[in-house]
This record gives sequence, C-alpha cells and structure tokens, in this order.
Amino acid sequence: MLEKREFYINGQWVAPAASNDFEVINPSTEEPCAVISLGSEADTNAAVAAAKAALPGWMNTPVADRIALVEKLVDVYEARAEDLAQAMSLEMGAPIDLSRTSQVGAGSWHLRNFIAAAKEFDFDAPLNERSPNDRIIHEAVGVCALITPWNWPMNQVTLKVGAAAVAGCTMVLKPSEQSPLNAMIFAELMHEAGFPAGVFNLVNGDGMGVGSKLTTHPDVDMISFTGSTRAGIAITQAAAPTLKKVDLELGGKGANVIFEDADEKAVKRGVLHMMQNTGQSCNAPSRMLVQNSIYDRVVAEAAEIAAKVEVGPADKEGRHIGPVVNEMQWNKIQDLIQKGIDEGARLIAGGTGRPDGLNKGYYVKPTVFADVNNQMTIAREEIFGPVLAILPFENEQEAVEIANDTPYGLTNYVQTQDGARANRMARALRSGMVEMNGKSRSAGSPFGGMKQSGKGREGGKWGIEDFLEVKAVGGWAAE
Repeated sequence: MLEKREFYINGQWVAPAASNDFEVINPSTEEPCAVISLGSEADTNAAVAAAKAALPGWMNTPVADRIALVEKLVDVYEARAEDLAQAMSLEMGAPIDLSRTSQVGAGSWHLRNFIAAAKEFDFDAPLNERSPNDRIIHEAVGVCALITPWNWPMNQVTLKVGAAAVAGCTMVLKPSEQSPLNAMIFAELMHEAGFPAGVFNLVNGDGMGVGSKLTTHPDVDMISFTGSTRAGIAITQAAAPTLKKVDLELGGKGANVIFEDADEKAVKRGVLHMMQNTGQSCNAPSRMLVQNSIYDRVVAEAAEIAAKVEVGPADKEGRHIGPVVNEMQWNKIQDLIQKGIDEGARLIAGGTGRPDGLNKGYYVKPTVFADVNNQMTIAREEIFGPVLAILPFENEQEAVEIANDTPYGLTNYVQTQDGARANRMARALRSGMVEMNGKSRSAGSPFGGMKQSGKGREGGKWGIEDFLEVKAVGGWAAE
C-alpha cells in the first residue's frame, strides 16, 4: 500500500504538523490502496504563509516568463501521463482507458488553452485610443485557495492552477481526500517544471480540517471551489466576513431535449454521455426530454442501449464503466433509484443493487427511468451516478419550461435538425452552456453555470479573468 503522508509547501515535501492518517479506498475492490495525512490548521497556515511570501515576486514576474513555465509544465505533465492515469483509475474508479484519454487528456488540453489565451491577453493596455493617459492593468487577485473534487481530478486541478499561474496568483491546492494521489503527482510536476517556491502549495485534508481553514483565512484572497451546491453555499457564507472573491463550479441537472427531427444517433449519444465516468459529471445530460410523437420509440431505444453498457473494474481495459467513488455515494444512488421506483417512475433498465457478477466494489447498474415528471426526486436532485430520467414534452415551449424548471443551470443539450429552433432553444435555456446535436464546445470556451450551478467561468480567457483584478489608472505617463 502506498504511503503518501507529506504535503508540498514552499517548494519542499514536509511532514504534517500532527499525525492524522487517512486511508484512500480503491472503489473497485473496497480495499485501502494508500495512506495520506489529513492536514490541520497549522499545515494550512504554513501553506498560506508560503503563498503570501511568494506573491510579490510571482505577480511581478513578466507574463512571458509565467507562460514559459506553464509550457514546461505541459511537457513534464505529458511525460508522466501514465502515472497520472494509473493514480486516478486506482483511487476514483475511472476505467484505465478513460483515465488515459479523457481524464489525463483534459489536463494537458486546458493547460495548452491557457497558454494560447494568455499570449493574446492584454494584461496591461491603454483604456482606448482617445485616452492615452488612462491605463487598465489586470493584476493577480493574490493568494488563491483551490479546492477540487474527486470525479474529474486533473480536469479541475489544471483549470484552476493553469489560470492562476498565468494570472500571477500564488496557490494552495486542497484536492479531494478521496482522490489525492494524482494531485500529489501534479505537485511533483510543478516542482520539476521549476515554479518558484511558494507559488504552488498542496495540503491534503477534509472540508473541516483544511477546507474551512482556507475559506476563512484572512490571508487568502480568493476561493476557487468545485463540488456540491451544498458545500458551495457553505463556503460562500464562511468567506463573507473577509469579503474574499469566491468562484464556484457546482452541481447540475442537465436537460437533453430530443425533438422529433433529431438525428438517428441522438438517443444513443445521450444515453452513453450520461453513463460516461459512471454518471459522475456535473454536466451530465441526466434528464432526457423527449417529444411525444417519438417518445415510445426513444424509451425502447434508451432501455436497449443502457442494457448493453458494461460495468467492470477500473484496471480492466475496455469501454465499460467503473464503480462510483465510495460507499457513501453508492448508498446515496441506491436510495435515489429506490425513490424513483417508489414515486412511480417506470424502471426500464437497471435498478437497485450491484450488476450481476460483481458482489464487491461500488458498482451501480446503468439505470433508466421512463414516465418521469419534473416533480419527482430523480428529476430534481443531482444523482451523480449512471441514472437517466426520461420525461415527455409536447412542443418547444413546454420543453423550455421543463428544462428551466430546476435550481441548476450548468449545461443543457438540444437535438434537432431545425437550425432556427436550435438557436431559439440555445437562447431560451437558462444555463451557462448549451451543446447542440453532439457538437461539444471548442478549445478556449468557458465552462460554468447559472443559478445554483455556481458563478464564475473556467477555461480560456474567461478562466484567466477570474483570477485577475482590474486596476484603472489615470494620469499614466508616456514611457
């Protein structure tokens, strides 16, 4: 079993201030795979102090030099890709093929996009041609606490670290204690790339021991958090007395609106997208809204597709889905599947319990409910598992009403061959992102939501802007 008890603070691996062992569980086997330490207030204070001391030098480092270090980071990241893939597969259950491609690939993708965006960003420029003595300076927010989740670990770490680094911020990363091993490898990469001591720090811990200390720390200028809406609300409240900047990427309950003229692959695409990463994605299309004229056909097709989704261990190669991350998540998903049955939804695939042949590990049957209405619990709550709810609608207006009838607003999806209708839907849907007809968003596009899905944007120039303050200067002297 791996022993990874140290934290990365001020450019060194250091022992925790006090011993507090925590076992990382392999969700494929339910057995411990590593031991880490959970940090304390003392560890948090040490990391914040290091970041604060490094801030003046780093924020005044030329932008080109900061970008060059991120470019070096991409090189060392890609050289250690297999180590990152193995760590994520082991600790959070992503099948190894998915881990090697999507999980690891997301990290290098985001870092490269930040490099491209930073090279085009005006960090220091005149207000306009008519105001030569007015200057707009984009300056680092300061010391940033980065709190990341277990479900897409490198995706979220790089979205925060890459943007903060090019913006000139210094950082304390608290990865999820459920999936810390990949983040510890990432700390090694930051060190190898040559970032100055104190610019990047890592302290493992739980929400109470480290997360809450970062949220309330007087020397932390910004919190960037990805996780549950419940935790996001608590962080916002805790940060209020110190008026920190708080960026939140939270939950979702995405609607996938399938009109009668959708392309022939729309249903399969929607079901498989829902099941990807075992349904553990905040932007999953978890509500499939289907026009009445094709409803029965779509329900039958969705059930058939879900029944063919294979489930298996994370270390097995192939296109199956793996376990969910831990016992608590498994129990929550089982309760919600049962609630769907109890509230009258029609179970057409999957159900409660483990899939056949898997009696150990946090495996969930790929599950689909039909005849769901938007008042049912499975249509309201984020399940975070491989569970799809299908709801009928009559016309475009009703589809918009159902899709928007949710406290969340992260990603919605539209399937139609009518371009004008697709564009109307994109404008009408209350979400930070809309994807149509299987077309994902391009490099540098912002990721983020409305309503209880959070505030702020990650990725590209918008992600960089979130780590910057805008300083307006009058009377700028010609140089």
